[in-house]
Amino acid sequence: MKQKAMRAVSAFTFIELLVVIVIVGVLVSMILPMFGRAKTRDGMSCLHKLKEIGTAYRLWAADHSGHNPADQTVVSGGWADFLTNADQGAICWTNYFIMQNELGQSPKLVVCPTDERQSATNFTTDFKDNTHLSYFVGVSASDIYPQSIAGGDRNLGNGGEAYRYYGFSPESGKGNDVAIQTNSLFKPVSWSVKMHSAGNTPGWGNVLFGDGSGQMTSSTSFRTNWLSHAELTTYWPAGHIPSSPSIRLVFP
Repeated sequence: MKQKAMRAVSAFTFIELLVVIVIVGVLVSMILPMFGRAKTRDGMSCLHKLKEIGTAYRLWAADHSGHNPADQTVVSGGWADFLTNADQGAICWTNYFIMQNELGQSPKLVVCPTDERQSATNFTTDFKDNTHLSYFVGVSASDIYPQSIAGGDRNLGNGGEAYRYYGFSPESGKGNDVAIQTNSLFKPVSWSVKMHSAGNTPGWGNVLFGDGSGQMTSSTSFRTNWLSHAELTTYWPAGHIPSSPSIRLVFP
């Protein structure tokens, strides 16, 4: 019986291996920027939503003696009465529920595309807690003080590099009511890596100002250029007045 000849299996030559490595490198270099651009687009979309919220603030204030919801009493349509107490993070969502008409009845505006939280169906049935909300509220922000901090991405936290999952905003949705020193050299805050930084430190985030403008900023820039010049919160709950100049931010 004739035996079939065995075909020799040739291995990659050194040149062929180099070609494969080069091709893989080129493909990676093409794909990674696509992820970066997608992240940037999402970040800009998030900032655009914040600016639309800024427009909603100004529309609401125009009908309420120039006040934002956090500065207006419940009788007059706001939620300032609740903010005379500490630890009001659990009802952060109230601020945006109050402005639902000015937000065009669109709960999608209060969720960032890079957040893990999902938009509510509508404001009337399932927007009843913080679990459909991406943005913190700056108490006593106003267009009278353009550099006052009216809102921003919820993934802000303590430290030079925020170590918490979403910073001050707990995964549970129970919220947080925080005093942040404007001189953050002593107690720095940073954006966590959960939203716009593509997993890289020191993180990026979006901020909304009292005049309705917005800015995407790194942690360092936020501390140096914006927080250090922010308009101070004008009132605090009794017994909770910070010893250092601070602003009050309510996180969802």
